[in-house]
This record gives sequence, structure tokens and C-alpha cells, in this order.
Amino acid sequence: MDIARNISVVNETIPSEVKLVAVSKTKSTDDIMVAYLAGQKAFGENKIQELVQKYEALPKDIEWHFIGHPQTNKVKFIAPFISLIHSVDSLKLLKVINAEAAKNNRKIDCLLQFHIATETTKFGFNMNEALEMLESAEFKSFKNVTVCGVMGMATFTDDLDIVRAEFSMMKAIFETLRSRYFKAVDSFRVISMGMSDDYKIAIEEGSTLVRIGSKIFGERNY
Repeated sequence: MDIARNISVVNETIPSEVKLVAVSKTKSTDDIMVAYLAGQKAFGENKIQELVQKYEALPKDIEWHFIGHPQTNKVKFIAPFISLIHSVDSLKLLKVINAEAAKNNRKIDCLLQFHIATETTKFGFNMNEALEMLESAEFKSFKNVTVCGVMGMATFTDDLDIVRAEFSMMKAIFETLRSRYFKAVDSFRVISMGMSDDYKIAIEEGSTLVRIGSKIFGERNY
């Protein structure tokens, strides 16, 4: 597996304004270092314990993204260093992130995760839940989180029309939130959607950040 070459190949298919996050979950620190030395600086992990171990072992200018579903009692372990949490799907979780960010005297960037797929196993807000949170006094009181955009995962299917429609819906959600709540907020600009199998469609539908693992590192190690 030529990780450095894979990164180069993937980057050739991604417009310069779209950010690549290399999904390094289950991959070794050696594999991550190969990618890092090839110029990749943003990596995505979905288990907090694994992420903390890698953070401690690897260069400190790596930009770590948490893309899994964080347990509230473990947020404190990544709060000192995390660059972006992609998977905020409740007011309760955002409240914990805000509190842990405050303890570390920093602001943590977050994305609101929306449930756009047909599978019930995926997490995320629906539109009404998100609007209710954004209207709440508690949300408006948070000083240590910055909502930078949205994230969604399409249905795992070979029917690319379904995938495209779901990504299109994600873009529409982003535009609705931006016009209602974030019109004057320059940092609200991220649409995180698209993985190894569907990122090209995601980019066509407006993605600004893609999360790519197997196309870079090969299949996951379990």
C-alpha cells in the first residue's frame, strides 16, 4: 500500500478549496507518519482512547478531527487539543464540549451532524431538533464552542441517485441554517460529507470537506 502515492492521487481529484481529512482510525502511527511526511496534516479518528494515544505519539502540528460519536464522559480527554468535532448531535453533547473547552481555556470548533441517510443506525439531528437547539437560550449562552457547519453521512448503497439526493439535502440544510442563524458568522462554512466511495458526488453537491480512509490507507484493520 503506497500511502504517499494514494494521497497524491486523491488530491488530484479534489478541488483546492475542499479540505481532505485522512481517516486514520485503526491505522498505525507508522502509517500516519507516512501520510504526514507526504504533506497530509489533517487526520480523522472515531475512538477517543485511540485518538489520545496517537496524539501523544505523533507530531503536534497534526490537525486532529473527531468523526465518531463521542461519549460525553470522554470529551475531556480530547478537549485540550482537538481541532474539529464533526459529530455533535445533541444539546447535551454540545454543553459538555463547551464546559470542557472552557476548562482548557479554548474554543472548540464543532459541526452539527444531521441524519440524512435511510439507515436508522446512523446518528444526527433532524431539522426540527436542530432549530430547537439553535433557538434555545442555553445554546446562545455557550462561549467556548464555535459551530462551523454541518456533517452528514449518506446511505450505504450502490444507488448513487439516493446518495446524491441525500448530499443535496445536506447542502440545503447548511444553506437554511446559514441564512437563519449564521449569516454574519464567517466561520460557518464547513459541509463535511463524502467518504472514499462517494466523495466525488459529495463535492459536486457542495461538500467543503471530505473524509477519506480506505482510498489512502487501504481497508481498515480490526
